[in-house]
Amino acid sequence: MSTPFYVSPQQAMADRAEYARKGIARGRSLVVLQYADGIVFVGENPSRALHKFSEIYDRIGFAAAGKYNEYENLRIGGVRYADLRGYTYDRDDVTARGLANVYAQTLGTIFSSAAEKPYEVELVVAEVGETPEGDQIYRLPHDGSIVDEHGSVAVGGNAEQISSYLDQRHRDGMTLAEALRLAVQALSRDTNGSEREIPAERLEVAVLDRTRPQKRKFRRIVGGQLSRLLDASSASGGAGDAEEEQQ
Repeated sequence: MSTPFYVSPQQAMADRAEYARKGIARGRSLVVLQYADGIVFVGENPSRALHKFSEIYDRIGFAAAGKYNEYENLRIGGVRYADLRGYTYDRDDVTARGLANVYAQTLGTIFSSAAEKPYEVELVVAEVGETPEGDQIYRLPHDGSIVDEHGSVAVGGNAEQISSYLDQRHRDGMTLAEALRLAVQALSRDTNGSEREIPAERLEVAVLDRTRPQKRKFRRIVGGQLSRLLDASSASGGAGDAEEEQQ
């Protein structure tokens, strides 16, 4: 009788993590940034039907990079969890932290199970507060760990380089146009350092807007509104460059 091939648990986990990371890296990156009036989600997405960003509940948004069918299943599960908890208890009991814990348990169980492959997804769960200090952003990698983020976060194929770019340039109190401009600049940078242009029709943009009077703070920015914001951000960027040259 032949001896079964042995793989140590450490090696098995390393192989599963590498498999998941390679799958996520094949997808386009996205960024989530805080700005003065809320949280903005920006990503390159040529599809108008398959969204990377979605509303989960009143103040909670969802962003994902990786394999669409896998993160769509997670999104639907999150909506069901939020609806049930809000109906059973109170709407204020539905929080990004609670939702992140649910996703962490699901991803962690799948990642550690030898019976199925790990999910090739990386998630961001964000909740907009009454003030900027109350905003919450959680990043969940493929293994189910939770990372509490502040200011900005990037996930997807080129996340490390984009995160470094954002960390150096993001600041508190940015306007929506300024945050959008910074996000597009970060996403436009290739791994070799060169820049490319991302047209408005290839961008998916959504916000959690704390200034909205209704309970539901999530809204998508599309069409003319997106074009106007991009034009405004370009104009402000050009003005800023001119001031620097004069100095």
